[in-house]
Parts: sequence; C-alpha cells; structure tokens
Amino acid sequence: MTTPPPPPAEELRLIDAELRSLDARRAQLLARRAWLVGVLWAANAPANAPSPSPGPWAQAPTQGRTPRSEASGPDVQNLLLLLGGLLLGIASLVFTVVAWGSLGIGGRALVLGALTTVVLAAPVPLLRRGLRATAESLAGLGMTLTVLDAYALYRVALPDAPVATYAAAACALLAALWAGYGRLFRELRGPWPAATAVAQLALPLWASDADGGTLELFVAALLACSALAAAAALSPLRPSVRWTAGVGACLEGALAVPCALWLSLSAHGAGAAVTAGLLLAFAALIAAAVAGRLRERAATTAPAMAAGLLAVAAAGGVVRWAVPWEWAVPGYLACALLLLAVTRTPLPAVLRGGAARASAVVAGAALLWALPLPVVALMRPLVPLEIPYKLPAAVVLAALTAVLAVAGPHEVWRARGRRAAPVLGAAVLYALPLVFELPRGAGLTVQVLVVAGALEAARRTVDGAWAALVVALVASGGVALSSGQTKVAPLVVLPVLIALFAAASWARRALAPAGLPAALVHAALLVVSVVVLRDGEGSTAGLLLLTVAAAAALIASRPWAGPAALPVEVTGAVVGGFALLLTVFDPPVLALALALAGVIAGATALRPGRRPVAHVATVLFVLAAWVRLAAWEVSAPEAYALPAALPVLVLGVLRRRRDASVSSWSAYAPGLAVALLPSLVAAWADPHGTRPLLLGAAALAVTVAGAVRRLQAPLVLGGAVLVLDALHELAPYLVQALGALPRWAPPAAAGLVLLLLGTTYERRLRDARRAREALRRMG
Repeated sequence: MTTPPPPPAEELRLIDAELRSLDARRAQLLARRAWLVGVLWAANAPANAPSPSPGPWAQAPTQGRTPRSEASGPDVQNLLLLLGGLLLGIASLVFTVVAWGSLGIGGRALVLGALTTVVLAAPVPLLRRGLRATAESLAGLGMTLTVLDAYALYRVALPDAPVATYAAAACALLAALWAGYGRLFRELRGPWPAATAVAQLALPLWASDADGGTLELFVAALLACSALAAAAALSPLRPSVRWTAGVGACLEGALAVPCALWLSLSAHGAGAAVTAGLLLAFAALIAAAVAGRLRERAATTAPAMAAGLLAVAAAGGVVRWAVPWEWAVPGYLACALLLLAVTRTPLPAVLRGGAARASAVVAGAALLWALPLPVVALMRPLVPLEIPYKLPAAVVLAALTAVLAVAGPHEVWRARGRRAAPVLGAAVLYALPLVFELPRGAGLTVQVLVVAGALEAARRTVDGAWAALVVALVASGGVALSSGQTKVAPLVVLPVLIALFAAASWARRALAPAGLPAALVHAALLVVSVVVLRDGEGSTAGLLLLTVAAAAALIASRPWAGPAALPVEVTGAVVGGFALLLTVFDPPVLALALALAGVIAGATALRPGRRPVAHVATVLFVLAAWVRLAAWEVSAPEAYALPAALPVLVLGVLRRRRDASVSSWSAYAPGLAVALLPSLVAAWADPHGTRPLLLGAAALAVTVAGAVRRLQAPLVLGGAVLVLDALHELAPYLVQALGALPRWAPPAAAGLVLLLLGTTYERRLRDARRAREALRRMG
C-alpha cells in the first residue's frame, strides 16, 4: 500500500529546508577547502610569493586567529590617569600626615601651597593641547590637595576649634572654591559634581555642633539640604550636577525622615510633638514639590505617596501626644481620612493620587490593628481572650465602614467599597456586646440580629450576596458557641438560627447550597443541647442525631433542592458519622444506629444518580449485624460471614442479570470468599466434625452449581475449599500412616511419583491445557 504524497505546501516547506541544509554544508566545505589551499601554498611557495586570495567563503581557522582587543585606547588612558592621580593623592596624604612635622611652618606652607597651585594650574596647557583626560586627572588631584590644605590649616592654625564646625566651614569654602574652579575651566567635568556633593555636607555638620548638637536641629539641617539638593536636581543644570544633587537629596531624606518619625513617636511634650510634626510636614512639602515637578508617571508615584504618608505622620504625631495611648491609631486614621479631602481640590492629579494611596495605606494598617476585636468576640466562648483597646478598635472599624460606604476615587472603587462596608459593619455590631460588656441575653440578641441582617442583605443584593452569606455563617457559628455556655440559651437561639437560614434559602434558592447545610448543623446542635439539658447519655444523642441525617436525605430528595442536594447530603453524612461516634461505647445502641444509618443510605440509593450509595448501605447493615452478634457474645464466624456474604451475592446475581458480560469473578467471588474462607479457617482448628461436614456440603453445592452453570469462580473456589476440607479430614489418618511407614518409604514414594510424572509428562501437559481451555470457556 503506497503512502499518498504530502500536500503541496508541506512538500514545498520540506524542499526549502533541504536546500538550506545543502547551502550550509556547501559553505562549510568551501571554507575548509580555502583554508587547506592556503596551508599548502604556504608550505610549497617561496617566502616572498603572495598568498592566494581565500575567496568570499573562506574563514580563518580558530587557532590562528589574532586575539581581539578587550579595551580601547581612551579607556586605557583614562584608567592610567585615574590610577596616577590616586597614587599622587595617597602620596600627598602620607606626606601631610607623616612628614609634616619635619618641616618648619614656612616650609610646610611653601610645599603645600606650591604643590596645590601647580597642580590646579596644570589643566591650562593640557586643555590647550586637547589632553582633556589628563587635565581631569590633575584637576581631581588638585581638589584633593585643597582638602589636605584645609586639614593642614586646622592642625597648625586652629587646633582648638570644634571639629564639626570647622569641617562645615571647610566644606562650604571648598564647595565655593571648586565651583569657581569649575566655572574657570568649563571643559572640566569633575569640579561641579564635587562641589555639589561637598556643599551638602556643610549644613548638617554645622547643625551637629550648634546648640549642643540637638537631634531636631540636625534633622532640620538635613531636610534643608535635601530641599536645596532636590531643587538643584530639578533645575536645568549639568546632568552630572543634577544626578549628584538627586542622590544627595535622597540620602539626606532617607536619614532625616526616620529620625523625625522617632522624634514624633517619642515626644513627651507639646513643644516636642509640634516640632517633630513641623519637621515631618517640611519633609512632606519636599516630597510633594518633587512629585509635582517630575514628569514621568512611574517616577512620581513614590514621592507623591511619601508626601501623603509624611503629612499623616506629621498631624498624627501631634494628635498622638494629645490623646491616651490606645487612641493613637484612631488619631492617625482620622488624619488619613482628612487627607482624602485633597482628592477634591484642584491640585495636580499626581498629588491627589498620592494622597489617596497614602490614606489607603494608613487605613489598611489601622484595619489590621482593629481586626483582633471581632476575632476575640468570635473565639471568646472557646478561649477567654482579652483586648485592651476594645472601644478604639470599634471606632476604627466603624469609621472605615462609613468611609468605604461613601468614598472612592472613582465608581469602580466606590462599588468595591459598598461591598466591603457591610462586612466591616457586621464585625462592629457583632463585637458591640464585648465592647460595652452587655448582659448575655442582650449580647446574644444583638448577635442574632447581625445574622438576620446579613442574611437579609444576602437575599436582597446581587454583587455582595456571597460576602454577606459568609458573614452570616461565621456570625451564626459564634452565636452558637456563645449560647452553648448555658443550658437554656441554645433552646431559644438555635431554633431562631434554623428558621433564619431556612427562610433565606427558601426566599432565594441561590443561597440554599450554603443556607440549608447551615440550618442542618444548627439543628444537630439543637438536638445535642436538648440531650444535655435532659442530662442524657451520648448514645441517646447519637440516635437522635440520626433524625437530622434522615431530614437531610429527605430534603436532598426533593426536586426543589436543586444544586443544594449534594451539600445537604454531605452535611447529613457528616452528622450521621458523628452520631455513630457518639454511640460507639454502647454496642446495642451502636447496632441500632448502624441499622438506621443503613436504612437512610438505602433510601438515598433509590434516587437516580445515587446507586453507589447502596454499597454503603450494605456495609452499614453488615456492621449492624456484626455489632449485634458481638453484643450477644456470638463467636461462630459463620454468624458474621453469612450476613455479609448474602447481600453481596444478591448484588452479584442482579449485576449478572443486567449485564451478561460481567465475569463470575467480579459477580460471585467476593461473596463466596466471605462465606467460605472464614469457615474453612475455623474448620481446620475445629476438633469436631460438624463444621467440616457442613462446610464440605456447602462447598460441594457451590462446585456443582459452578459446573452446571459453567462458571469459573464458583467452580474454582468451591472445589478448592472442598479439597482443603477433605484434606483436613484425612490429615489425622495421613499422619498416623506416615508414622507407621519406615523412614525410607516417603523418599521412595516421592521418587516413584516423579518417575510417573516424567513418563506421562506430555500427556499431563495436554490434560492441563484442556482443563485451562475448559475453564477459559466458562463465564
């Protein structure tokens, strides 16, 4: 059979691929040929003979290729000049520190002054000759020498001056000198950035020594320098100057802001709090000015947001000092919410967006601080937790609820806020009994009303229905736990909860998959509460809980259950399992509970799509029979095996009737094994003959039935059990006969058997094949 040719497009693609492969191979062979020709020519031609041209396809071999240079000439020159300048600067420093004392005052001044003047003037002829890199190197060395001159002046003329004050003055003077030097030699690029960097050190160094070096003055100096540097970075100066100023502004701000925050948080008086607030406000103004001047949107987000956060910190620090410590977080939140007013002003969009983001960050932190309140209210029935700031936390949650309900930068965020506001509102209302320490009855009433309100919101709304339903479920769990602290309260609260969830599920069928299981769980808790109130036992509670499981099966079987059928069935199964656990220590009651659970499972299996539950029902019935037999102290294995084997065999017969292709091993082997094997084990240990006789009769019947029906499983299993049972009966006689035989008889008998098998080997093989084929033809 011939293979059809591929489509034209596919064949064209294959041809093009082959041609490209051939072209690549041809290029490789031509390059190799050209190189070989060159090698032969060089070996045979005279020394002065020209070599042949390799052609366009030739490539030089890798071994003979000249190494590529990894650095250009200007790069090497700049590196050498930089190293030379550094070495000269180090030599000058060593000379100043070590050899300075060996010279007189005149010699010192003459050496350093002459050296500095010569080095600073050296760029004049170098720039005229176009040696800019050399001029840059010497200019850097000259500026380094001016630093050494300042140090030498301090050591000789002003040794008693304050170090920080002198350093500040020296930085200011050096900045002015280097700026003038850069203005004089406009071709040099180093003096201006160096002057910018040194100038930013003057004011902080002076502030560290002035008035005893207070932290407030130092922070103010840092912020002032940061503001000036930010203005320089945003001005139309040289790029190197703007970059240097921008880096300095960021570093000074990063050092000043944490210090200002520390001053604000540790302030113990009105003056200290206001001073720290003014410093933070100054930092906020700097960040806002930077955000307003930057043009790239990605670059303006961070400073705009930082401006908003610093403004909140500035105002919140003053509020924090004026209120008790537990109200500090609400104070910061109030400042953050007031910052939202900026979004309604005609300020630039970037500042309005930064204010909104900063307010959201502070609100999120306040929410995390207040969330333990509803959690403690929920978990208090289990763990007696306490929270020292209950009322402030409730105020924070209430304020966030109000803001989420009305505020938002645009309609999308307002819609999200309206969905989140009911959740926080429910949390506040649920925690009110804890906040105001209401009596137990009043507190349970408030919390039940929270559940009712959440269910009503879930019934009426569309977008936030599931959020409200989750709130109702969580709150109802807390209510159930709280009511369980007394014996009477559950009898009032739990029926109300059952009615609320059932009514909500009936009014809006979309809530039924969660509402109906919740109603069933509360019904189970009600049953347990009734038993506890009557001082009943756990086994009694287990039997009564099966009524809840039966109700779940009945509800799931109704057509109106719809998608809620499976969750309801799962809930009923869980409640039924818990009911069986409660009866496990009372065997008679456990047997009854297992039988009732089997009835419920059997009724469920009658529904379409629930047929596999019949296996569960069978297991429950068998377990019920076994537990009852154990309670009656019955030890015969047949009493346990036959009740389990009979339904399995019945199911196998029904399965074979519906589907004739099912093998007998799948249909009958499990039931037959359960019925015969335990009796076989007991028969081998039974000294009497009644059980082996009855077992042999049953095995014979099974074997005959398998032979008549031509079924493998009954024939094989029945025959095997019959043979083993017969061997058990013959075993004593065999042992007695073997004891009477001489010792050489067993080996001789074994040899004779092997000889007979060897003689009739082929015929035995044919008989085995025929038996196998006969079994294979059976069902």
